[in-house]
Amino acid sequence: QVKLVELGGGLVQAGGSLSVSCLAFGSIFSSSAMGWYRQAPGKQRELVARITTDGSTNIADSVKGRFTISRDNAKNTVFLQMNSLKPEDTAVYYCNAFVLAWGKDYWGQGIQVTVSS
Repeated sequence: QVKLVELGGGLVQAGGSLSVSCLAFGSIFSSSAMGWYRQAPGKQRELVARITTDGSTNIADSVKGRFTISRDNAKNTVFLQMNSLKPEDTAVYYCNAFVLAWGKDYWGQGIQVTVSS
């Protein structure tokens, strides 16, 4: 059974830093592209950052230079380091795993990140 569990998040002042991590259960991690998405109230879910199995990354323009995605295959964990946070970064952040061999997406339950002005 595949399960993604997000950790971290919380409340931070603008300009501050926060990190979230996602632990993957189900022996899929090494064969999955991992990503972080976010959804703010009244808005569509959007890609924040993505990292492939070989470590290549794709970062949304809105967070480029501020957010960093990384993965630890030995720990089945993907990380999102968020620096210079802005109030507009406030959203529920979701971990995503795309299993390449199956062509299937899995999602975590989401974790709240709130940036106060």
